This record gives sequence, structure tokens and C-alpha cells, in this order.
Amino acid sequence: MKAYERKQLLERVEREGATVGADIPDRIEVQGEEIDLREFVFEIKRRDTIPAGERERVERAKKNLRRERLQRVQRIEEGDVTREEGEELAGTIIGIDRALNALQSLGPTDLEREQQAQQAADTKRWMGFLKKALGRDDDAAARRGR
Repeated sequence: MKAYERKQLLERVEREGATVGADIPDRIEVQGEEIDLREFVFEIKRRDTIPAGERERVERAKKNLRRERLQRVQRIEEGDVTREEGEELAGTIIGIDRALNALQSLGPTDLEREQQAQQAADTKRWMGFLKKALGRDDDAAARRGR
């Protein structure tokens, strides 16, 4: 592979938004172990909450995926691969990034707190709208003695 081709591949995998439209690989070898990555990610995302035992498994999977991603990027950087192998590696790296993004978005959520925050934000927007619509603001009301 030529130096400019390697540079293009590396830019592609580091590009912001590279994962948009990318697929999570069905199966991938991570740290010498073959895993069904897509099935794992979708299985975890289907749940409303992640049990404590599963949380450890997810964190371990994310750590292993990051390590695997780094190793694949280094293979491209070293340039000991053909153009076709580099393309395949780049596609897999982007798929790993997509899986990592999906797993990163998981986490303990407090639905009640989120709902309260949403209601408070809605109320604030509504009050701001009403003040503008009625031509009032707090400073003008205070000057008029209200």
C-alpha cells in the first residue's frame, strides 16, 4: 500500500461521523476470540436497564473493542497490509466504532429524574413564550411596580 493510500484510510477511520450509516459487523475476532458483535450489541440495547452483572460484561467488551480497534489502526499505520486488507481493516474499525457508540450510549438512567427535568424545561420554555407573547418581561414588570 502506498503512503497516501494509508493516510486516506487513517483519515477515514478518524473522521467525525464516519460511523453514520455504518453497520456493526456480524462476527468479529476480538483479542483472539470470535464474537457475534451485532447480536451482542442489540441484545444489550433491547433491555431497559442493564443488571449489575451484565454491566461488568459490557464494560469488559468495550475495553476489548477499544484495544482491538487500536491494534487494527496500528496495522494500517505500519503499512504491512495490502490496499484490500487496509480497506477491510478500515471497514471493521468503523464497525467497531459504531458498536462502541451504541454501547457508550447505554448506562444507568433515572427515568423519573429525566422526566422531571423535561417538565421543568417545558415549563420554562412555555413561560418564556407567554412573556414574549404578552409583551412582558420581568424587568418591565418590576419597573411598573408589579
